[in-house]
Formats: sequence, C-alpha cells, structure tokens
Amino acid sequence: MNGADSTASFAARVGERIRQLRKRCGWSVQELAEASATSRRMLTQIELGQANPSLATVDRVARALGTDFAALSLPDEPPSTAPQADRAEGTLVWQGVPGSRALLLGATSDPRAELWRWTLAPHDRYDAEPDRPGAQEVHHVLAGTLTLVLETGSLVLRTGQSAVVASDQDYSYVNDGDEPVTFMRVVAGA
Repeated sequence: MNGADSTASFAARVGERIRQLRKRCGWSVQELAEASATSRRMLTQIELGQANPSLATVDRVARALGTDFAALSLPDEPPSTAPQADRAEGTLVWQGVPGSRALLLGATSDPRAELWRWTLAPHDRYDAEPDRPGAQEVHHVLAGTLTLVLETGSLVLRTGQSAVVASDQDYSYVNDGDEPVTFMRVVAGA
C-alpha cells in the first residue's frame, strides 16, 4: 500500500470509528463538535473520510468521546503469534513534504502511552498543539539532527541522543539539515 492509500485508509478508519462512537453516545454532529472544540463542517468531513485531520484534532475528538488517539487510529489486528519483525511497519498517520511521515507503531491503554517512528525530510517541520496537562514525550534520534522547538527554547538532538520534554505546550519538530532525520517518539499521558 502506498502513502496516499495508507493516508486514505487511516482517514476512513478514524472517520468510521468516530461516527460509531458518536452515535453510541447519542450525540449529533453538532454536539460532538462543541464537546471537542472542532467545527461541525470539519467533523462531518472527518466522519466521511474526506478530511485529513491534524493529530491534535483527532486527539480532541477522541477525548470528547471518552477514548484515546490510538483507539481511533490503530487498525484492528487479528491475534497473531508472528514475531514483531514479520508484522506491518506501523500505521501511517501523518505525511508532510515527500519523505516526511509519522507512523504509530503501537499503544497501551493503562497507562496511556504511544510509540511512534517519525521521519522528517530536509527542511521540513511539524507544528504540534499542546497535549493534556502533565503529558510528556521521550525522543530518541536514530539518524540525523532533530530540533525540538519548545515554548522555553530550542533543544537540538543528534544521532543517538535522547530527551524528555513536556508536551503540554506548543512545540515543533524541525529538520534544519540537508539529510532526513529519523526519531522514535514515546508519548505518555496525552
């Protein structure tokens, strides 16, 4: 499956799950829009699989529905005894300029944690919205140089370096270099 097909599959899966949960709650689209601080039009497009919502938008809608980002995003997997190496690479959740992408690899529910693999092409960036109060992210750079732009300043991580940052603030992932940067991201408490 190519990137466009993966993104469309993600959008359709998320939209269908949101619609099912909204109906289970007995809410109209307008009621969920108000509860999630999302426009009614955007929510309708998401439910129809016609929008590519931001990660923060999906997270806000998930919270309003009493669930989490991973529950809306990850595909249902049949039980498998296959080694992890034989399974799919992850769920494509975001794409930027060609070569930039975010894969959700897995998640836990209690406590909530998500494992991601990100690649940012040269001179690309991802601007994030704040997570819940107290949320944190652990970043580990596999290749390249990642700049984390935080409200308190910038933090530069090179290959092999790691950092823990509060994600309950505006922040960005930036690749100012001429080579791709690949990093692992663990989100806790979002």
